[in-house]
Amino acid sequence: MPLVLNDEQQMLQETAAGFADEKSPISELRRLRDEDVADGFHRDLWSQMAELGLAGVLVPEEHGGAGFGHVGAGLIAQEMGRTLAASPFIATSMMAATALSRLGSDDQKAEHLPKIAAGESVFAIASDEARKHTPNHVSMKAERSGNGFKLSGEKAFVAEGYAADQLIVAARTAGADDEKEGITLFLVDASKAEKDRMKTIDSRGFARIKLDGVEVDGDAVLGQVDQGLAALETILDAGRAGLAAEMVGSSEGAFAMTLDYLKQRKQFGTEIGRFQALQHRAAHLYTEIELSKAVMLQALVELDANPEGAAASVSLAKAKIAQVSRLATNEAVQMHGGIGMTDEYDVGFFMKRVRVAGELYGDQDYHMGKLAELMGY
Repeated sequence: MPLVLNDEQQMLQETAAGFADEKSPISELRRLRDEDVADGFHRDLWSQMAELGLAGVLVPEEHGGAGFGHVGAGLIAQEMGRTLAASPFIATSMMAATALSRLGSDDQKAEHLPKIAAGESVFAIASDEARKHTPNHVSMKAERSGNGFKLSGEKAFVAEGYAADQLIVAARTAGADDEKEGITLFLVDASKAEKDRMKTIDSRGFARIKLDGVEVDGDAVLGQVDQGLAALETILDAGRAGLAAEMVGSSEGAFAMTLDYLKQRKQFGTEIGRFQALQHRAAHLYTEIELSKAVMLQALVELDANPEGAAASVSLAKAKIAQVSRLATNEAVQMHGGIGMTDEYDVGFFMKRVRVAGELYGDQDYHMGKLAELMGY
């Protein structure tokens, strides 16, 4: 399996990198935090991403998108992570676009995919309910009502949930709370939900979502009734791969910032980057980040080639890159010395974001366990 980028993918990455550097440097994230923007991103930035075609990277061409595949989407996420650009890209352009393209009816695709590509609609995936990521733990009820369903229950840590226009909700139509069978996915208008904003250390737009007897008709079902877990895992894998790519970019951004500091900061009359101990640490981190890129690209390539069989590569990428991004941001703060702990320096923003991204949709332990299970251990 060749893990190299073609010319079009390289051009897409360069476009995303230029956009992130110009339109969403780290100072924009600081402004989001200081202004306490409830959505967790600026709408005008999202509109500009759509104008460049970035929001529709996974939307098929017949619905107004670019149809560029998961590799292209991952490259965009990587560059957004490098400058900590805040947007609903992963939840909307990767996860929701995957869900609708693979599971949606013709009417659902025609209604929602063009809006994703145009940046007119923000989606959120409402799946988790427990303190830790457990996709098959679903207690939200979906009871039959007329020609549709009535949904009741709560979801926690819904990424982009506060800003969402549409929700993709996992609800239980049969069975006990932890059974793998009996889960169904629904498209729900977010205006029907109660949203409780959650403030997180990365200053992004999370929310608790409550549905209290919300009625939807049968056309709101996404995929098959009672058979939604496998479909949910495919959607989650798209998000996991996107987060892995974002964390690679954040690792690169933190590393670049640290190298600049090592070349400028002087002690005992010389740049601290000349000290052999710091050179060894920087060299080790560089090799880990390069390995992360290969693991990331493997997962994205497999998602394009065989999404049902990509789970092992995605879990490997999520677990390994969560570990490396934690190492990268720890080293960045430590090699900056005491000033790295202060809010004056931007390096701390990288640490906060990768901590959240590492936990979202399964932390390192979750994915190592899943990988072991998939490999037969």
